[in-house]
Amino acid sequence: MTSITAAFTVDLRPGEDLPGAAGRFELTKTWTGALEGTSRGTMLTAGDPATGDAGYIASEVFEGTLQGRSGTVALQQLGTMAGGEPALEYVLVPGSGTEALAGTRGTLTIDGIDDDGVHRVSISLV
Repeated sequence: MTSITAAFTVDLRPGEDLPGAAGRFELTKTWTGALEGTSRGTMLTAGDPATGDAGYIASEVFEGTLQGRSGTVALQQLGTMAGGEPALEYVLVPGSGTEALAGTRGTLTIDGIDDDGVHRVSISLV
């Protein structure tokens, strides 16, 4: 297993709501570090974040380089919050890589979010 670091900023834009979802957002992330490029996708939310109980799912496709290897790979997130306690699963989707990123899979951990909105992540590649 290889561990690397990267960072991203995210631009969320409201989309058309779907039945059963509290919100829908289109997202664009700009990645820097060992993961360099852009990802685009969709996030669906439900629950009431104001009460500390909510969740979201997001799927996005990254295009760029991972440690200098170029291609695309899908990223998926499942986030929940119960009683204000967050839980997050964030993965590089197995079988989704193209070009030099074919066969890429692993997990991402958000290490923190800076005051300027930069998300710092650790990526464990399998």
